[in-house]
Amino acid sequence: MPDRQNPDRSVRVWFRLIRLEARMQAAVGERLREIGVSIPQCDVLTTLTEQEGVSQQELAKRLYVTKGNISGLIDRLAEAGLVERRSAAVDRRQHAIHLTEAGRRMAERALAVQHRWIASTLGRMAEADLEALETQLVALRDIVRDRQSPARAVKD
Repeated sequence: MPDRQNPDRSVRVWFRLIRLEARMQAAVGERLREIGVSIPQCDVLTTLTEQEGVSQQELAKRLYVTKGNISGLIDRLAEAGLVERRSAAVDRRQHAIHLTEAGRRMAERALAVQHRWIASTLGRMAEADLEALETQLVALRDIVRDRQSPARAVKD
């Protein structure tokens, strides 16, 4: 088991991580707004480039948002002509979400915006530093996943 760190350091690192994430979201969000989409809309569009024809429920699950949130996002994206709802082949009461051609182009633009920003930030770090950061982030992700497990929730 690793040595326990100073709790003050853990708190300081936590706040640095949260603030950094907020700054990164703000920076990327500003650049995405310049091309006409929000971060949540971008998330939907780029997720659909990976797999189209998913239900709103599946999309909500993949994006870690509620069904209510995804419904409003899909409504706005459909009004903008970026996605369309099609009746699902299995159950005509359900809808599968698909990109339109305009939606595919917007997703590509949004991905390009993100890639440029990443290149101008993380891309400036040394390869060894990126590797170390990735290792630490994966380790932290695994700790967080462990804390989210149903068995752990009962124990706490």
